[in-house]
This record gives sequence, structure tokens and C-alpha cells, in this order.
Amino acid sequence: MVMELDRRLHAFRPDLADARLSGIVHADRFAVPTPAQIIVPVAPLRPKPSEAAFIDSQLLFGEIVDIFERKSGWAWVQSRFDGYVGYLPEAMLAEGEREASHVISVPRTFLYPEAELKAGPVCALSMGCRLTFIDEAETRGSRYYLCSDGTAVFADHCFPLGRAFERDPVKTALRFLETPYLWGGRSGFGLDCSALIQMAMMMAGIAVPRDSDMQELMEGEPVTRRALKRGDLVFWKGHVGIMEDAKTLVHANGATMRVTRENLDHAITRIAPVYGNPTSYLRPATGRTG
Repeated sequence: MVMELDRRLHAFRPDLADARLSGIVHADRFAVPTPAQIIVPVAPLRPKPSEAAFIDSQLLFGEIVDIFERKSGWAWVQSRFDGYVGYLPEAMLAEGEREASHVISVPRTFLYPEAELKAGPVCALSMGCRLTFIDEAETRGSRYYLCSDGTAVFADHCFPLGRAFERDPVKTALRFLETPYLWGGRSGFGLDCSALIQMAMMMAGIAVPRDSDMQELMEGEPVTRRALKRGDLVFWKGHVGIMEDAKTLVHANGATMRVTRENLDHAITRIAPVYGNPTSYLRPATGRTG
């Protein structure tokens, strides 16, 4: 029964497992998770508690995780956003959870120490980062949202959490053109093929899984290559892209190491020697989370 569970989405090891899996998996002990929040712009999530391990995914500022274990400076966690399980440094977490009010709605922006664009930024934030604002201010005609510590974000770069920002996922995907490709990346500073799809769908209020093999199995209408239209997804083994129109694919890819537009026929011919032909075409369901 253990083998039927995906370790990316279920927290279980021989010595420790999520208490919610009691009776489903075998483990020496079970842990009731405690909540925490990501307090850095981008936190790498790894399959092992080691800086040498590849990055499986990333968690963004303000996202909430469940912690199962803290050991030797590492925390074993599960993301509440997409259920992904992995390890990250404890220093990137703060215990507890606070409901965010807004989400960053542009690929990249800055967090300022005050409502002043001339002030040196505290850090850069990615689309998808979640913040809690308690007030707003205006400086020389520019409006800012303020956090409890006085730090500020340009108001037009934020959107109320829980609502769809852009109903057309393709528009969001196109905003990431030329963004560097990063294996396991899930931010405006670098992302992989499935993260581009997840981010584009998220801003449309649609929740989708993290990895391309999971996305290929999600709810939607299978379509043929000849029937492809804007917003449809094209899957290969280990890769995914979204159609801008009937002929143009938008995808984060290792060939160019960035997000690009590419003629679908050209992409299929180029990719075939490495990954074979597309495995499926999908028109995603439009069920929304907010």
C-alpha cells in the first residue's frame, strides 16, 4: 500500500509519517504537523536535507507549510498550496500561520523599507508571494500597500488573495517570456515548464498540481493535435507547454534555458529525439478556487 502513494505528495518515511496517514502506511511513529510560514522570498524544497540535493520545487514568501520534523537545521514539510513534500532550512520558516490579504500579481517586484521608490529595496518578490497589508500610503502620486513593519509594495503590483487576477492563463504565461529556465524553479526569478503552467493557472484562480506528470492526469478534456486552441496544454514525457494559439507553444525549456514562444511543429520535431512525441493534449477544466 505504501508503494501506491506518491512521496512528492504524502509525507512518509520508514521512521516517521504524517499522522493523517496512520493506518495507511507503516512507520515507527507518526507526527501531528504544526503550521509555519515561509519568510524568505523563495525557499528551495529538496528531497533530502542537504544543500547538495537537487531542488524539487520552491515555496514562496507567505505560503503556509505543515512541519513534521525539525532536525539539524532542516525542516521536513508539506506545502498547503500544492501538497508538495520536502526539506528546507528551518531559518526560512516562522512558526504559526497568518492569513495573507494580497498576492504579488507581476512576475517580479520589490519590497521597500517604506513607501518610497527611491529607498533601497529590502528584497525582491515574485508573482505568487503572499503578504498581509494593514494600511496604504501615497508618495508623489504612487500608491503603496504597507505591512505591519512599515515595509511597502507598489499597490498596482498586488491583488486581493482569493480572487482571479487574470482569467486568461496564456496572458500570465506570456508575461514570463525570457524568464530563465530553472529546474525545480517556481518563481519569477526562474521556473521550469510545469511551474509556468501552475503559476498561469493560479492567477486565473485555478489550482493545478506541481509537476507535469501530475498535470497530465488532472481534470480536463482530452483533445487532438488538430483541435488545439489557445489555453490547451501539450504534454511530453517530463515536459509541458501551453498553446498561445493553434500553432504556437509557450513553454519554459532547457533548450533555450528560458521561457519562449515556439512553433508547435518545430517544437515536436526538435524534442522528439530526446523525449519522443507528445503523449497527450489537454483542455484544462475551468473550475476555479476563488
